Amino acid sequence: MPKYCESICDYGTITLRDTMCRNKKWQGDFMSKNEIKSYADFRHIIDELHDEIMIYDDNYRLVYVNRASVRHYGINPEDLIGKSFEQMDEVYWGNSTLPEVYARKVPVAKRQITNLGQDVLTIAVPIFDEQGNLKYVAQNVHDIIGGYHQENIEKEYLVIDEPGAEDEAYVYQSAVMEKMLDSISRIKNIKVPCLILGETGTGKSFLAKWMHNHSNRRDKPFISVNCACMNPNLVESELFGYKKGAFTGASSGGKKGIAELADGGTLFMDEISEFPFELQGKLLQFIQEQEFMPLGSEKKKHVDIKIIAATNKNIQKMIESGTFREDLYYRLNIFEVTIPPLRERPEDVEPLIRHYLDIYNKMYLRNINISDEAMGLLCKYQWPGNIRELSHMIEKIVVLADKREIIPADLPGDVFDLTENTQEYEIFSEKHLDDALEALERKMITDAYQKTGSSVGAAKQLGISQPRAYRLIKKYILS
Repeated sequence: MPKYCESICDYGTITLRDTMCRNKKWQGDFMSKNEIKSYADFRHIIDELHDEIMIYDDNYRLVYVNRASVRHYGINPEDLIGKSFEQMDEVYWGNSTLPEVYARKVPVAKRQITNLGQDVLTIAVPIFDEQGNLKYVAQNVHDIIGGYHQENIEKEYLVIDEPGAEDEAYVYQSAVMEKMLDSISRIKNIKVPCLILGETGTGKSFLAKWMHNHSNRRDKPFISVNCACMNPNLVESELFGYKKGAFTGASSGGKKGIAELADGGTLFMDEISEFPFELQGKLLQFIQEQEFMPLGSEKKKHVDIKIIAATNKNIQKMIESGTFREDLYYRLNIFEVTIPPLRERPEDVEPLIRHYLDIYNKMYLRNINISDEAMGLLCKYQWPGNIRELSHMIEKIVVLADKREIIPADLPGDVFDLTENTQEYEIFSEKHLDDALEALERKMITDAYQKTGSSVGAAKQLGISQPRAYRLIKKYILS
């Protein structure tokens, strides 16, 4: 048998005799000069497939996975191959197909969410030996883009426990986010108001929607309103609605307000700190009584609404300055949740980068990866704009990239501005000469590496040897 027929992977665990080479006609076609010419070519093709290919042996051990594992789990194939199913299940994915296939000996399809928040459809197929014994389980893991036709899958596969199509995963790895989401799970079904605090770009709106989607109100409306964008003169009519002829310019048929539209569901009031002070008393009364009176009406309406509010402002200082009512604040923050900024949870940066990289690769039909060196720099960056900044940066990288792998030289200049972002060095205000010289050395090698993208280029620009440039890059940038 030719060398390339000895195994389907470098680990010698699956032979083509077990799978493809048993069919002599196929083997002849495979070896034809007009077809794939070598095992190396075949392996390269499988590794480059967009879909993930996974193969387990008859003892729940992973014996092959292609490079799509990096996109789905942030893990290289060589770090997964050889692991048992128990070591990976509920760590990198949930709702697994494998136990069902081993138990029933039939193909199984399930929708899954990976640890990086990837929404995928996994189809697992049992492969039997000549005696009818289960020998391997082969999985095809396909990214779900814009949904899929479930009825077509059900004709051939057993579909089990499909989560809701609108369910978006929270992408995180940090303990602080796990603790926050645990708190959310305890209050998601409680009707009393919740106040979400956090810096700009931390994802307050996403958290509010996520809370709604995981609550017992998920099948009811989720209405979001940005208080800073509302016309101060129309806030009351927008919130509570009005009857015919309530004021000059009113619609002849009247209009339902936001409160009535949200009945039974959730009303999310973003930037609540911008709500007009003169109307905060009416808002307080509405929250307490769940009743309101449309403009021009003499009859109150009752609704059943969960209120979630959010702000990036310090409400306590606004209370002290007389621009926010203290009683409204205490009514809103019966449950208060603070989303920590990205700089306080660096463990979440890489999963988020890979999450948005996958989103924008699909959106713009690209296949862009990020090198380990570039990823290291992005993980050290402080992200003052938090998740919003991260998302926008990755989108820009994907759109403008002229090659498949992003290296440090391709990153925006802000990522390299270590003196500004870490505040560890101030070149011209150090107390000691050695500290100032080290800070200057760091800045110069960082600027040179950013401009040239290599140790050779940095060495040429700085007039030093390449080995010295490499040592400085490793010391200040890649360490």
